[in-house]
Amino acid sequence: MTVVAVVGHVEWMDFAVVDHLPRQGEIVQARQGFEEAAGSGAVAAVQMRRLAGAATFYTAVGDDDLADRARRELGTRHGVTLRATVRPRPTRRGWAHLDDDHERTITVMGERIVPLGADDLAWGELASTDAVYVTGGDADAVRRARQARVLVATPRAADALQGSGVALDVLVASAEDASERAWAQTLDPPPERIVLTAGSAGGTWTAAEGQSGTWTAVQPPGPPVDSYGAGDSFAAGLTYALGAGMDLDDALQVAARCGAWCLAGRGPYGRQLSAADL
Repeated sequence: MTVVAVVGHVEWMDFAVVDHLPRQGEIVQARQGFEEAAGSGAVAAVQMRRLAGAATFYTAVGDDDLADRARRELGTRHGVTLRATVRPRPTRRGWAHLDDDHERTITVMGERIVPLGADDLAWGELASTDAVYVTGGDADAVRRARQARVLVATPRAADALQGSGVALDVLVASAEDASERAWAQTLDPPPERIVLTAGSAGGTWTAAEGQSGTWTAVQPPGPPVDSYGAGDSFAAGLTYALGAGMDLDDALQVAARCGAWCLAGRGPYGRQLSAADL
């Protein structure tokens, strides 16, 4: 079995399904509303669990009822193994509009709570882990994550990555975000590979040695519903596949399927790719 983990954050999200994003001063009526424990770390951990059969999530949570709900959702409902420390502060919250163009627009409130390398989170288990995806933490948490055979990260963890002195196997960034693209080029030491995602246009990758390549997007298994979680499901699928020993081209195809499957479901967990789909 491929052993995988995520180091990062969770936040409590409220979702509203609407015809369109409200214009300034406008009131819109939501057709549907629901809540989830989400955020990039949580979404990636659930996607990995669905692919690998098990996944460990190293995180930090607040000391309120929302944190308790998030832990129950991820652990009991989604089957993720939690390694979580509690901070004396409120859980970060977010609101997402999911519109008829399949887009998500997000507002967050509160400080993002991330795990620290000094937290007592059984970090030693990562030495026997095949692959880890990092979405947040501090520099010491990144160094602890480097115990895994494969280490993948997102620019959302920029401060921790830049100060860690750790060489990533893969950095996954958005081709459409100029700040992420620019920051990726400054990371020292440079990642072995930089993967730039471009949604329905697929994406490109470059290697530190100078090689480069592309991949094509995968058609969703049904009509597009919304894009919340598609990027994090992509990164989680890539991390899992590299941990399973696939080469980059094959791993990117698994990742592309993860992003496409998530796009065909409502919210982050409505239709993530599973081991049975593979």
